Amino acid sequence: MKPTLRFVTLCLALLAIWPSTAAYVQTSNSDRWVDYVSGEYDILPNLTYAIANNTELKLDLYLPRKRSSPVPALMLFHGGGWVDGQKERNILQLLPYLSLGWAVMNVEYRMARNSPAPAAVEDCRCALRWVSYHAKEYGFDLSKVVLTGGSAGGHLALITGMLPPNSVFDRQCPTNASTRWREGTEPQVKIAAIVNWFGITDVAELIEGPNAKHYAMEWFGSMSNRADLARQVSPINYVRDGLPPIITIHGDGDEIVPYDQAVRLHAALSKSGVPNELVTIHGANHGGFSREALVSSFAKVREFLRKNKVLQSE
Repeated sequence: MKPTLRFVTLCLALLAIWPSTAAYVQTSNSDRWVDYVSGEYDILPNLTYAIANNTELKLDLYLPRKRSSPVPALMLFHGGGWVDGQKERNILQLLPYLSLGWAVMNVEYRMARNSPAPAAVEDCRCALRWVSYHAKEYGFDLSKVVLTGGSAGGHLALITGMLPPNSVFDRQCPTNASTRWREGTEPQVKIAAIVNWFGITDVAELIEGPNAKHYAMEWFGSMSNRADLARQVSPINYVRDGLPPIITIHGDGDEIVPYDQAVRLHAALSKSGVPNELVTIHGANHGGFSREALVSSFAKVREFLRKNKVLQSE
């Protein structure tokens, strides 16, 4: 069996085990979404969105077949402390957004063993640029681009959506031929919302001091400017008016990413007037939430997206 066919078969098999989504999917009958979703989506695996450090960077695109108008686009960044993880392990996290009829991208990026910080940030910014350049080809609605991820993926969703225009972390991203040779400008994509699952918001706190974590230390290694760079890639340092709406889901017993980081981000965003919400999962550690907590959290995510005009009201 060819690799692409194996990938598609795996995805469809995973979709088949998704429980009934009748409470979430708007249908006119009692048919289950999993029964017919394979006829409504194309899967385009391992599209190259950039090349960096001799590494082809890939994303998987899940694209609705029936698109009479541009559709919202979700970008998912996997976790793993910037040192581990694979996009393929995230497939089931795509399902709530596929059930909405969105285009969804599952994005990989360089790990620390390939390229240390800030490579992962640069890669995710380049993936965002890829979305802007291919919006017409694939029918993405650039006014409704949503970023999400968990843990390090939550950090990457935040920093990708919070960095200001013309960030230094955009400079290695591919651009079109006319811009490359004649201008020094960078294209901009306005993010509609960020869904942050227990993501790191203060990277600097995790490389030195009482809250230091080895995974974060590995991402920077022995570089002499690691403290300054850690501050440069910390979302908490980019809070300002005009940011996209941000919802954070975090367990207050998290031993890997301190819950206080979510609290501090929530307070800073609120002070700056940024629409945001903190959903606390009481007693929960780093992910591994119960079924009830996940159902409740995704219901709050959908309501947050409706409230901020990203998702249509039922």
